[in-house]
Amino acid sequence: MKFGPVPLDQAKGGILAHSCPLSNGRRLRKGKELTDDDIETLRAEGLMQVTVAMFEARDVPEDEAADRLAKALVPDPEAAQIALGVAATGRVNVTSRIAGIAQVDATKIHALNRIHPMITVATVPEWQRLEPKDMVATVKIIAYAVPETALDAACAAARDAISMRAPQYETADLIQSTIGDENGEKGHKAIAERLARLGVSLGDKCLVGHHEDQIADALLASDAEVLFILTGSATSDIRDTAPEAVVRAGGVVHHFGMPVDPGNLLFFGELNGKPVIGLPGCARSPALNGADWVLERILCGVTVTPDDIAAMGVGGLLKDIPLRGRLRNANSD
Repeated sequence: MKFGPVPLDQAKGGILAHSCPLSNGRRLRKGKELTDDDIETLRAEGLMQVTVAMFEARDVPEDEAADRLAKALVPDPEAAQIALGVAATGRVNVTSRIAGIAQVDATKIHALNRIHPMITVATVPEWQRLEPKDMVATVKIIAYAVPETALDAACAAARDAISMRAPQYETADLIQSTIGDENGEKGHKAIAERLARLGVSLGDKCLVGHHEDQIADALLASDAEVLFILTGSATSDIRDTAPEAVVRAGGVVHHFGMPVDPGNLLFFGELNGKPVIGLPGCARSPALNGADWVLERILCGVTVTPDDIAAMGVGGLLKDIPLRGRLRNANSD
């Protein structure tokens, strides 16, 4: 694509780069393809030249390019549970059809964004929870046209890079261990609200003493598909009360601890094929914490490994939660 000022007699078919005000109070708007009548109008205004973009052979106009790239990113929107918008001004918005989490292949997105500076895709972070109609990504062709060779390369790099993951479970139970006279209302309400965002219903409040056998019995008695544990005393070791209760019930603990704050004291495992998530105390607050990242992935059928947990450290310093017993700066002057 050629871009720059040209004499009026060479401007026909060019894309007007800047709006031109006219003496009758109207204007020729930026992005208009200039016709013979437009040229004469500009000449009557006393202009001798105008700044335009002129397409060259095998250039692809911005809207067509954006549409092609969006369809490469999401070749099967129905299967991906994604909606593709109509291309306008070189942009196509990519939105979620469901409540779920965004699956984004960052390697593919990085690759396509390196191909040509006028061909761009911006996305939400991978695994971000979204509601229906929330934006997952936006495709933007910055120039009025791009070379077809570059567009073809970007489409190849981007193929099938974006989709949504829907919740795979419908029911969950929260087992709360108590020390003293806690009623468990705050924790039950906070977890119920988190799960409702993904269409998962939480069973009745379940309070037990802070003992391995009582927690284990409650786990085994549950008919829910996913099990959560929130303890009255914070879990401080993989051999502490709640993780040991999972083992006593016949389950396994896959991992304890995470480099996300708030949320360090999380563990997860499974029992009889059911996911089990031991929640940190900060989960009693509705504020974002590390447990959200883990439970949202697990509820949407995404396997979480210790390596995944380790990778959460960058970006894992979240806003502190006042209800924590000790804030980060408690010892600061």
